[in-house]
Amino acid sequence: MAVEKRLLGRTELEVTPLGLGCWQFSGGRGLIGGFWEALPQERVVGVVEAALAGGMNWFDTAEAYGWGASEEALSAALKTLGKKPGEVVIATKWHPTFRRASSLRTTLEDRLRHLGGFPVDLHQVHHPTSLATVEEEMRVMAGLLREGKIRAVGVSNYTAGMMRRAHQALQKHGLALASNQIRYSLLDRQAERNGVLAAAKELGITIIAYSPLAQGILTARLHADPASIRLRPGPRKWLPRFRERGLARTRPLVEALEEIGRAHGATPGQVALAWVIRFHGPTVVAIPGASRPEQVRENAGALDLALTPRELARLDELSRPFSGL
Repeated sequence: MAVEKRLLGRTELEVTPLGLGCWQFSGGRGLIGGFWEALPQERVVGVVEAALAGGMNWFDTAEAYGWGASEEALSAALKTLGKKPGEVVIATKWHPTFRRASSLRTTLEDRLRHLGGFPVDLHQVHHPTSLATVEEEMRVMAGLLREGKIRAVGVSNYTAGMMRRAHQALQKHGLALASNQIRYSLLDRQAERNGVLAAAKELGITIIAYSPLAQGILTARLHADPASIRLRPGPRKWLPRFRERGLARTRPLVEALEEIGRAHGATPGQVALAWVIRFHGPTVVAIPGASRPEQVRENAGALDLALTPRELARLDELSRPFSGL
């Protein structure tokens, strides 16, 4: 069965409702990359192969993910698997901290070099912390788009107001903002009360949900074995939602995911992903990460999972307390 594809914003880029987040390919480098163990390249190949086999057609990486390490690992894996430029969609991100808008242009060559011949289909501003205005950033992005150096413009972690400003700035060049990448899951629904989701629907901007499984909490594995978090690399083990009290608070929601999963022959994680990519129609797509091929295969199963309106509503109700809704 062919996997559904959705237009990314008002662009011509078509992406599957699930893509592969590639933060975990950072090689353990840097503060951001240190959230993950360094994966051997043969494991990276296995993860990318499982994503392709599961029907995913796009991959999201970033400059800050090991300062090029993730881009290089992804590119090498795609080449090993016989993929050629243009056969998949590649999204990456510019790291804006302490930089001017001109850095978008000067560092794009680094992105292309690390991607080893694969193009930058979607170029995103990673977060709103640069020394430039939104308008200045979008002016440079528009130039790169007109020159054919990128195919679409996105942002990440932008508020509703900043997203509107980016959209309006691109409109002056006859272009449109394709996406805003934000943390969104059953445990992270702030976008529904801070105006981001409403603005995205109004303007035709795609929301790319990162951490759609709340970094593993919604798979139910940590609830089954809370002590296992101590073996995880990086600082996640110290965050409140991963501690005993945090897991107890999310247990009712996770138990509902398990119950609904049993009715469909699905896992809790698959149910959680299906909710993210279905509850708001085509507006939201998601990029769960994975460090093992079997995790990708499990995630891909959510593409074919059809939850009933009652099940979607039940999960909506149970998850509302986690975002003040």
